[in-house]
Amino acid sequence: MNNEPEGKIPVEDLVGCLRACGETTRIRLLALLVLGELTVKDLTVILGQSQPRISRHLKLLCEAGVIKRYPEGAWVYYRLGEGGPAELARRIVAQSEQDDPVLAADHERLVSLRRAKAEEAAAFFAARANNWDKERSLHVPEVAVEAAMRALVGSKSFDTLLDLGTGTGRLLELFSEQYERGIGIDASQNMLSVARANLDRAGLQKAQVRQGDIYALPVAPDTADLTVVHQVLHYLEEPGRAILEAARALRPGGRLLLVDFAPHELEFLREKHAHRRLGFSQGQVGNWLSEADLELVSTNDLTPGAGEKDKLTVTLWLAQDRRVVTDLPVADQTKELA
Repeated sequence: MNNEPEGKIPVEDLVGCLRACGETTRIRLLALLVLGELTVKDLTVILGQSQPRISRHLKLLCEAGVIKRYPEGAWVYYRLGEGGPAELARRIVAQSEQDDPVLAADHERLVSLRRAKAEEAAAFFAARANNWDKERSLHVPEVAVEAAMRALVGSKSFDTLLDLGTGTGRLLELFSEQYERGIGIDASQNMLSVARANLDRAGLQKAQVRQGDIYALPVAPDTADLTVVHQVLHYLEEPGRAILEAARALRPGGRLLLVDFAPHELEFLREKHAHRRLGFSQGQVGNWLSEADLELVSTNDLTPGAGEKDKLTVTLWLAQDRRVVTDLPVADQTKELA
């Protein structure tokens, strides 16, 4: 926004935003996108209008910087953007009558659509739950893993969380009280459907999920204060390359939390559960972090209890970007980093 004070909008952008928002169908679209991301197909179903007409309205809102589009395979998701025009649009929607019959009917159809998607996502997850439950039974309870993650990260608030291989979106929920913006990345459209349903149910409008390649993340450099890679590396052919890409997305002083298995010999995980690696040693991960110019800050091994010799050890590695915060532009130095 050309060095405008935070929260202020240049006059030209302000006029463009007001023009883009000043139409009945576009107000209806904004009232829906304030509540979360939707596809063109979703919006045509809810508004009962043709795809070309809906696409035209969305194009105008995108050009005004009010909303953003995120391609995902053959689909494109739309959601409210960030910054001045989007915030102004949010205020405009907030001024509409809550009991307006048109907006109320749109909301009812949105609720019905989300319910159908949640049921579809639940069916997909249920079909794969047996494999997931089998893996979870091989190590300490997930609640203990999550508690250890929270302990390593600490309780301070931060701006942006990046969750790579987000799966069901669980970590976006786990850390929701600490971040201002959460982004989950996953390669599977089906898993993203599960995550979206979970985030909708939790009411987490500040979190979003995107389809993307862990080796080529769809985010700009210096995006995240905290990036988490939870039980993902053992599925990858090139874990070190994924760590390099995760490091690229960190802001100066940002942190990377890795959670995965220590070395083990359970070959059936490779044969039946698509594991590419049977765990990782401290030295192996340490080398990858060093190559990514990250400093290893802390590790934590969650070992099986007595009498559980066949169970796996879960290891947590916390690393930090070596660049100091003073590398940031002056205007950004007051922002608290994780």
